[in-house]
Amino acid sequence: MSTAVGRSVGEGWRALRLPLLITGVIVLGVVVLLVATAARTSGPFSPDSTDSSGARALATLLEDHGVEVTGTESLDDAVGSGSGRTLLIGPSGSLSAEDWRRIAAARWDHLVLVRPGRTALETLAPGIENASSTLPAGSRSPDCHLPAAVKAGTVTVRGTTYTAPPGAEACYGDGINYTVVRLETDGRIVDVIGTQQSFTNAELANDGNAALALNLLGTHPVLVWYLPQYESSSFDDPETDDGPPLIPPDVRYIAWALAFAVLVVALWRGRRLGPVVPEPLPVIVHAAETTEGRARLYRRSRARDRAAAALRESALGKLFKVYGIPRRAEPTAVVTALAARTGMDPAMLYDILYGGPPVDDAALLSLSDALQVLTQEVARDVHDR
Repeated sequence: MSTAVGRSVGEGWRALRLPLLITGVIVLGVVVLLVATAARTSGPFSPDSTDSSGARALATLLEDHGVEVTGTESLDDAVGSGSGRTLLIGPSGSLSAEDWRRIAAARWDHLVLVRPGRTALETLAPGIENASSTLPAGSRSPDCHLPAAVKAGTVTVRGTTYTAPPGAEACYGDGINYTVVRLETDGRIVDVIGTQQSFTNAELANDGNAALALNLLGTHPVLVWYLPQYESSSFDDPETDDGPPLIPPDVRYIAWALAFAVLVVALWRGRRLGPVVPEPLPVIVHAAETTEGRARLYRRSRARDRAAAALRESALGKLFKVYGIPRRAEPTAVVTALAARTGMDPAMLYDILYGGPPVDDAALLSLSDALQVLTQEVARDVHDR
């Protein structure tokens, strides 16, 4: 008989320490690999992303024209010192009013805001307001005097639009609201862009999209591409433009690493499993003790139906063996054969062997006695022969 013998704590640790060590090494290696190869930015409109919604193609185009593109998700990097640079702030994430004031106080010559919210416009581009209407996708001419737009010509635009104050250059719109607005304030240039899809990998090659992006973002030798992230403080800050996600973006990488490690260990341990090894029981358990234990369980759970079924099955097994009756025989045929051999009433035999479950303990005891008498009669009949 096969048995499972419990392990001590020391034996369990010795059996598990090697798999745990291998799992830890695999997880550590995967995490180090992910950190070493991870891009500085990720997600939609990221200069490191090659997805259709990313902007790797635009970053490569700018670098080919001598512009140093630095992607970052850190506000400290975005507001770092240094003139002669363009600061692009992407549409993702959320920033507080204090963050926008830090950006306004930083040293930059050219600021590009992609789909900015109300707080960003009030702080960095006063006079420009978010319009309630959106432009449907389509090719549009610039209809303005902004050199970057005039050189680019027709561009595929759609999405968010803005109203422009007097003195601002407003391009690519419907005559009232526009998707590209340039404003000069405090001697610095601020561009507001509401159609970032035109600069993504999927649409950069359409119309004059690439030319417009290059003319707007390639004005200085350094471009800092800042993609704000969701901070825990945005839960409490009423000035944030968007809500934070429920799950941080890096959690999925750790989850995949753990899942891979578990799979490797499972396959490794699975190959070590062999067939079940029969072992003798540490003690001898007599059949009578097993029967009594099961009977106590039946009584405790009041399972009179199961107890009666077990008793009848045992009696029928003996009767089938003695009289050579097939085990699959119909109850009527079994009762007829037994009545002919024993001379007992068929109705009584049917009730004893195939009747309903006992209604109480007394009925169960009576059934047990009747089955015992029947088997004894059969044994006596065989002995007489």
